[in-house]
Amino acid sequence: MVCAVTIRLKSFRVRALLLAATCTFTVIAASAAETVTLESLLIEMVNTEAIARWPVSGFTCKQASSYDRAKIAPDKPGWFANHDNTQYIRSEANEGRQEQVMMEADGPGAVVRFWLTAGGQKNGVMRIYLDDAGTPTVTFAEFDLLKGDLKIGAPLAQAHPGKLGNNLYLPIPYAKHCKVTWEEKSKGARYFQINYRTYAPGTVVKTFALPQVEAASNLIDEVNRKLGSPAPITGGKVTSLNSELAASKEISLDLPAGANAVCGLELLLKTGDAKEVERTLRSLIVKLTFDGEETVWCPATDFFGSGVGINELRSWYRDVSTDGTMRCRWVMPYEKSAKITLQNVGAQPVKVSLNVTTAVWKWDDRSMHFHAAWHYEAGLKTPPHRDWNFIRISGRGVYAGDSLAIYNPVATWYGEGDEKIWVDGELFPSHMGTGTEDYYNYSYAPKPVHQTPFANLVRMDQPMTQGWNVMSRTRNLDGIPFQQSLQFDMELMPWKLTTLIYCATTYWYAFPAAASNLKPQPREAALPVPTLADAQAQALAAMPHKRGASECEALKILNKSDNLRITSQDMSPWGAEKWSGGHQLTVFARKIGDFVELEVPVPDAKAQQIVLHATQAPDYGIVEFTVNGQPVAATLDGYAPKVQPAAPVRFGVFTPENSKFILRAEVTGANSQSVGAKYLFGLDCVILEKP
Repeated sequence: MVCAVTIRLKSFRVRALLLAATCTFTVIAASAAETVTLESLLIEMVNTEAIARWPVSGFTCKQASSYDRAKIAPDKPGWFANHDNTQYIRSEANEGRQEQVMMEADGPGAVVRFWLTAGGQKNGVMRIYLDDAGTPTVTFAEFDLLKGDLKIGAPLAQAHPGKLGNNLYLPIPYAKHCKVTWEEKSKGARYFQINYRTYAPGTVVKTFALPQVEAASNLIDEVNRKLGSPAPITGGKVTSLNSELAASKEISLDLPAGANAVCGLELLLKTGDAKEVERTLRSLIVKLTFDGEETVWCPATDFFGSGVGINELRSWYRDVSTDGTMRCRWVMPYEKSAKITLQNVGAQPVKVSLNVTTAVWKWDDRSMHFHAAWHYEAGLKTPPHRDWNFIRISGRGVYAGDSLAIYNPVATWYGEGDEKIWVDGELFPSHMGTGTEDYYNYSYAPKPVHQTPFANLVRMDQPMTQGWNVMSRTRNLDGIPFQQSLQFDMELMPWKLTTLIYCATTYWYAFPAAASNLKPQPREAALPVPTLADAQAQALAAMPHKRGASECEALKILNKSDNLRITSQDMSPWGAEKWSGGHQLTVFARKIGDFVELEVPVPDAKAQQIVLHATQAPDYGIVEFTVNGQPVAATLDGYAPKVQPAAPVRFGVFTPENSKFILRAEVTGANSQSVGAKYLFGLDCVILEKP
């Protein structure tokens, strides 16, 4: 962690201090006359102190994106239009080629975050023009930030999970003007977000040029290393608390008096309530009071970015270990006094171990207090689409990020909705997004859990986002200053009807007297925490079943091949309503001869016509059957070019033995077009009919 950082950027002392991990703060004669350069922005990026002070060179932060241009105003048609790709400011001719303008802004300024992804081929050329030059300063050979002039490595340049898109955090400063264009040479969806600062007039900015990257290569490598693996906090004064906190009780810890700053918080919680660990941990509230004003009220696991339960997190400002230790490196200054209070709003005792590291801080007219707030709302039935409010802030400060925990009872993607951030009362949001996952720095969701310094997906209970999903984004150079107000909304826009729980934690810095629309929610923090099993049971109960069906995934397995894996599979990715009960019994057969025997109960001893409903897929095999040892003439060719229900397989008429049928399914081959594993098969249900 870097707390020892000088502001006088021309000194070689900067690089030495850049690598320090001591909790001390040094401010040397900062002034608006300092030049903004690639190097100064890189150093600011790993200076956790910087965001806690109002910027010397005042700036705004805005976003250019491919949002659907049908969005005009909340009271106009199209406010929830969702064609958020391949939308540009304009098209212009340039030396015989057609270039689409993605972003354009007057300086002095800097591009501080560039996110993009593509559907289909990426052929074309992307160009960044600076200071009205006729030739681009930076060129990318495709719609891909990793395929161009900037060879800088991760995490400053990093691919998304699945590698369809990527992020660029290398700052690109410009003195006069910046324009980003795309020349299309193929076909496909083009999604992008570009965050950029615009500095106050008169700010001196050294315009980016490619030779600067080579000159700053050692610094770039250092920043990449620090962002990817923040150093542990050392130095400073550590104040500790170890206690068992009973239900409905709280305990406070006074921090050193005078002008200081918290530069590290470490919290470990333990509970003996194994059945409701997630509920008990969320019921432990972190409250921070600076200079007599409570600025933080938040459940502990949400505050540290873990959301619901303990989920491993590795990021620049926070980390959560698998042993339950939660740490944050937000710098939190105060002028005179501070205390941290832990409140247990739950019904179970919690053992707490808290360490707070502080250091002397030079309080000045740029110093701001740290804030965090939690907003919980259940019963969000959608459609209809709506804007859900993360927070509204009044006052002056800098928005620093957020964490989001979502409970989704339906196996469907919940996040088509875009972020909308209004600053200082503007009529149209200066940050209009292109999708929830895009805001959180990945693309083409759902995607598995992943970690980066500034955005993380730390929990996803089920591949189609059923159950809990926890993500976060902390802002660095892309922090959003506001002079009077900030409002953050996120569209709720799932693929299918669902009823969501949203829990958003927001982080910001502000001057005294700033306020938000959010109030503490102790009742909600103590509520039972629903589980994936709850969601699946609810979905199963609501799923229609074929009349008279015996669900194969619920039948008793009497026998099977050695080491044969068999499981109940949720068919939501292929349209669960096509399968009885929305599930099937999936048999992961590996070779000819693999089999499973199922017991099908019958109501009486009368002969029955047996009808099997099964599944076809590209990697399914050919299956033959017996009933009570008697061969069935009909077979199942499980191959199809896509996953789909097979035509019903009519076994014929059989007489039960001992009030049951023993159904044996055995792989006997594979279609010549079958691919991959080839011998898998899926059984949906058995229906008994009168002969």
